[in-house]
Amino acid sequence: MRRWLTWTTGFWLALFAVTWGLSTYSFQLYRALDARWIVRFPRGYQLSTEDWITAFLDWLVDRAHFVLFTFRDVTRAIAALIEAPYQVLRNLLIEGFQSGLGESAVQLAPSLSWIAVIAVAVAIAHYARDWILGALTGACFLYLAIFGQWESAMITLASILIAVPIGAIGGLLLGIAAYRSALVDKLLRPILDLMQTVPVFAYLVPILILFGFGPVAALVATVIYAMPPMVRVTIVALKGVPDEIREAGQMVGCTRRQMMWKVLVPSARSGLMVGVNQVIMLSLNMVIIASMIGAGGLGFDVLSSLRRLDIGGGIEAGLAIVVMAIALDRVSQAFATRGVQEPLAGNVLQRHPWVSTSFAVIAGTLILGQFIPAIQSYPDALTLTTGPFWSDAMEWINVNFFDTFEAIKLVILQWLLLPVKGFFTGIPWAWGIIAAGLFSWKLAGWRTGLLASVFMGFIAASGLWDKAMVTIYLCGVSVFLAMLIGIPLGIWAAERPGAGRIILGLMDTLQTLPSFVYLIPVVMLFRVGDFSAMVAVALYALAPAVRYAAFGLREVPEPLIEAGRMAGCTPRQLLFRVKLPLATPQLLLGLNQTIMLAMSMLVITALVGTRDLGQEVYIALTRADAGQGVVAGLAVAFIAMIADRVVHAAADGQRRRLGL
Repeated sequence: MRRWLTWTTGFWLALFAVTWGLSTYSFQLYRALDARWIVRFPRGYQLSTEDWITAFLDWLVDRAHFVLFTFRDVTRAIAALIEAPYQVLRNLLIEGFQSGLGESAVQLAPSLSWIAVIAVAVAIAHYARDWILGALTGACFLYLAIFGQWESAMITLASILIAVPIGAIGGLLLGIAAYRSALVDKLLRPILDLMQTVPVFAYLVPILILFGFGPVAALVATVIYAMPPMVRVTIVALKGVPDEIREAGQMVGCTRRQMMWKVLVPSARSGLMVGVNQVIMLSLNMVIIASMIGAGGLGFDVLSSLRRLDIGGGIEAGLAIVVMAIALDRVSQAFATRGVQEPLAGNVLQRHPWVSTSFAVIAGTLILGQFIPAIQSYPDALTLTTGPFWSDAMEWINVNFFDTFEAIKLVILQWLLLPVKGFFTGIPWAWGIIAAGLFSWKLAGWRTGLLASVFMGFIAASGLWDKAMVTIYLCGVSVFLAMLIGIPLGIWAAERPGAGRIILGLMDTLQTLPSFVYLIPVVMLFRVGDFSAMVAVALYALAPAVRYAAFGLREVPEPLIEAGRMAGCTPRQLLFRVKLPLATPQLLLGLNQTIMLAMSMLVITALVGTRDLGQEVYIALTRADAGQGVVAGLAVAFIAMIADRVVHAAADGQRRRLGL
């Protein structure tokens, strides 16, 4: 054991020493050997991947012909299938039904009134759980009307009501296929990994080329972004159905189809609803990004406020997204835990009281709204706004705490960001590939080490090495700070239940805030640059660090804690010598999720002046350059996949060492 520890320590020290030396003296080494290739990958040997991808997409859109149709016909058919129900929902929720175009258009029927929409939302929430949830949901939708966000919110809601069913049903079918076939499962896993790690901006460009600018392209991007969790949850939920239920289905003679749809899927309903909840939350998180290709709604309001640096308008629209997310999240969670209810007796109205009440409210407001405009549309005179409050608050903070913030920023830049950046950006590409392979091999085995070397080699051969090192530096520092703050908060939440409810509630709020919302106050306080990006990423990635730390400590077996107490451990010793070591696997999984969120946020921080792979992806989006966007996105995905496999392997190894 002592020899193994000595060898392992020596390995890590040697790896760090060589990397530090090469990163510090790479320029001198380059000058001494007169070999530019040591520092920068030779341009003549770089891959032409960007050109290949761009040429392929051009061929696919303009010249690809199948037997009876072209690829453009396929995309137009998909767009028509999505656009038809989406337009119906927009008409129903906000625009009304019309005949004709322009000035000759004739109003056939108005949209649902704001009162009717709130009543239906309350009815659904009450059906899912109880009056408390109904009141919360009604208050959330009423907030949208009172604070002038109703029209944008209804456009966003129409997008969610289309994207979520497509993502949930598509994910369910793919999950069932993977559950039934090991081959499909193996083929899907790397695809799902790419879908979850490639930055959203990267596949916005191909979608923009294939589907054009508009809400349909935004919906397609939202479905792609939100579907993977549903696939994974479906596989896990179906595998988690108890064997007794399967055997009961076999004993009554169920066919394969009946076994799936009448036994397994109903039994896994609670788990599947968790997947639906994830689809809803990811779809809401996507609304701002999707607005860049024509989604509109609340996302467009936040994006336009960010471009104007309108702190009040951006926070107000962002809070509207949070309020909608809270309502949809709580209702979907209620459906996930809702048991089978006894059917009510009586006639149709008595058996379905909420359905009949909803129809009555819709009909009543439809009629009265023709005579009383305030019933149809919330009166503008009664609208409130918090925009000036947020703007004034941010201005007051800037005026009174500018010197303090600048001092903090300067200290962190000089003593943390710049030294770490110098370390990573100075690593020569050749040694970086070798070091990544050795690091991954030591923690996760030779296959992962080889994969890491191949991935890093692709990044270097694509001419993105310098950008990738900046990405790793920003992600590393942000994750370090998130874990440094998150683990103590998680410990506090686990050790103090009262504080835990407040802390975990705050984490719920942070997770429902759209990623763009973090940028607005950060830019106003710290302006653009790496420091602002680091703060935004650390805040966005904080939640899993807190949650997994709290979960890991709460899951420590009680007999082991009692054994520690009987051995005379103080509360401090019990925490650091019993609980935290046993919670290490969960802490590592929290680290994994923190890294994944940080990588996804880094692409968005390109808007505040970072010079990393995220900037490459964003520039590709502004130029509609599919090749550049996909290659830079793959580089981000490869870094994320290496981190994912290494951290998972470390967590599994720790479990084995602890005998868990």
